[in-house]
Amino acid sequence: MKKTFVATALAAFVLTSCSENKQEATTAETDNMEHHEGMAHGDEMPAENKVVVETPDYTSVAAPVKEQIAAIVENYLKLKDNLVASDAAKAQTDAKAIVAAAEKVDVAGLEGEQKTFAEEKLGEVKQAASKIAAATGLEAQRSELELLSEATFALTKAFGAATQTLYYQHCPMANNDQGAYWLSSNEEIRNPYFGEQMLKCGSNEEVYSKK
Repeated sequence: MKKTFVATALAAFVLTSCSENKQEATTAETDNMEHHEGMAHGDEMPAENKVVVETPDYTSVAAPVKEQIAAIVENYLKLKDNLVASDAAKAQTDAKAIVAAAEKVDVAGLEGEQKTFAEEKLGEVKQAASKIAAATGLEAQRSELELLSEATFALTKAFGAATQTLYYQHCPMANNDQGAYWLSSNEEIRNPYFGEQMLKCGSNEEVYSKK
């Protein structure tokens, strides 16, 4: 009888503990979400002349290269919008268009460091975009967005290929709280790493305008 009582008490204790742990976990998740939603959104602009991505100045190159890089940016922005909308199928299509646009950039007329820089960044663009094009899931696609964003922004700045003002935006909780950037033509935050889950989480970190 004594053993039965002890076993029953122990089972009740374990059940209560599990219930409390579950409640604590749920509370932690809620607090984390509230913290995320309470972070700086797109209302604040970065300090004037703040630079996140350092690039050389190759803006004197001929127009064709600028236009070819601008085509990459155009398709990138479509991809970013479809990741915001959590549309993996359309993101795949956009990623394929990015790869095609990157392959059309004619680096033959570039010389020395210009050519080396362009080839390096174009390689990163094609690498990341190809992986996004091959992925059917949003998580896998979003994991490649950081590299694609940095390489696209670097190319745009270095060769003066912007046709509009671009905002380099950042979410500190993307990539398992490592933080990640993306590129947008709108200063209002629309987070491509979380979509509707945390749509407005992020901040503008650098602004680049057409020269």
